[in-house]
Amino acid sequence: QVQLVESGGGLVQPGGSLRLSCAASGTIFSMYGMRWYRQAPGKQREWVATITSSGTKYVADSVRGRFTISRDNAKNTVYLQMDSLKPEDTAVYSCNAYLTSPSGLTNYWGQGTQVTVSS
Repeated sequence: QVQLVESGGGLVQPGGSLRLSCAASGTIFSMYGMRWYRQAPGKQREWVATITSSGTKYVADSVRGRFTISRDNAKNTVYLQMDSLKPEDTAVYSCNAYLTSPSGLTNYWGQGTQVTVSS
């Protein structure tokens, strides 16, 4: 069983920055790809960024140039650096660990952390 715990959310003014963290336990973290998703009130969950087990990064068009995903396998942690935040970035941000194997796709989710961008 994998446990994921997000932290770092909060209230920030437009144009500000936050760094989210997602700490994993109970597994060999380096084997897993990691993703960040977000869900705003009344909207569907939206993919934000991915970092694969080998370190390849992908980000959604809506956050490209403003958000950066990274990982520290020694600390079993994935990060989401969010800069130039906008009110439309307000959402609950959740991390996801995924592993593709011959037996199928395994997914684990954290509980989420609230990010509010408002003046």
